[in-house]
Amino acid sequence: MSSEPSPTDPAPDAAPDAARRDPAPDAARRDAAGRGAAQRVGIVVDSNSQLPPALAERYGISVVALTVTVDGVDHLEGVDLDADRFYEAWADGRSPEISTSQPSPGAFVASYQSLVDDGATDIVSIHIAASMSGTFNSARLAADEVDARVHLVDTGTASFGISCCAWAAAEARAAGASVEKIVEVAQRRASGLHTSFVVGVPQLIDRSGRSQDLAVEQAATAGVPIIAMTGPDLYVLATVIDLDEAVEAMVDDALAWSPSDPSGLRIAVGTSDASSTAVSAAITRRVTGHRAVADVIQYRIGPSVGAHTGPGTAGLFVF
Repeated sequence: MSSEPSPTDPAPDAAPDAARRDPAPDAARRDAAGRGAAQRVGIVVDSNSQLPPALAERYGISVVALTVTVDGVDHLEGVDLDADRFYEAWADGRSPEISTSQPSPGAFVASYQSLVDDGATDIVSIHIAASMSGTFNSARLAADEVDARVHLVDTGTASFGISCCAWAAAEARAAGASVEKIVEVAQRRASGLHTSFVVGVPQLIDRSGRSQDLAVEQAATAGVPIIAMTGPDLYVLATVIDLDEAVEAMVDDALAWSPSDPSGLRIAVGTSDASSTAVSAAITRRVTGHRAVADVIQYRIGPSVGAHTGPGTAGLFVF
């Protein structure tokens, strides 16, 4: 049964040791991610979340894989295609044909049923924006096929922003929150997210269909365009001379964001491949130890995101 709420990997080697940490906080270990009554609430995300395996394991979050097709061969993201293997497709100057597709409703049914078999009576299913992907609709179709209440959360965002919402939901579950509160926490986190990034292959984002009139490829002829997203809306934050200026602009933009917690900002720094580590490491150095920043997290930009941005992509989420 569906209960749809009202709209309301490895860190880069160059990152400083102080910020190179597992994204699962100490709270993840509390009560084995919600044993007992809280464990009756399952949490599901799709693989576009770029959820680090360590965080998924510690919190007991199930991941349903998107399909990423590379040169005509279908792969399941995070199952038989990881970030390293994906970016190898661009090695030696190659330009692979890449496409992505949402999980089938059957894939969600299988994930939901596994949780039901383990005792879940409610499932919080947290996903990429419905305006960006058919993933949310597949989850909606699957929700009526299992004997549990499935609470669907459209995050209105993509990539690690989904993980940020699942992370908040899992912390609430571990603290013993009701399912209604868990959904509310995930929705609130979604409303407080912002991201900015530079893309390695500008034409990919223009061709993705996710950026109406963004013209990133054209902007790249004048410098380095910085793409930003609040909710599902992509826009060019600025076009700067070089990557050093891009780092400065992204960090300044992040530090101006309103924190979702009184302790300060949490900033998640994303790296695609080796060609982007200089940028992600520079972002990490700038924000680590800043008085406004409570936590710095590292994540990997994997196949279903890299399909639309390419190697050389780096950026951040802030909340």
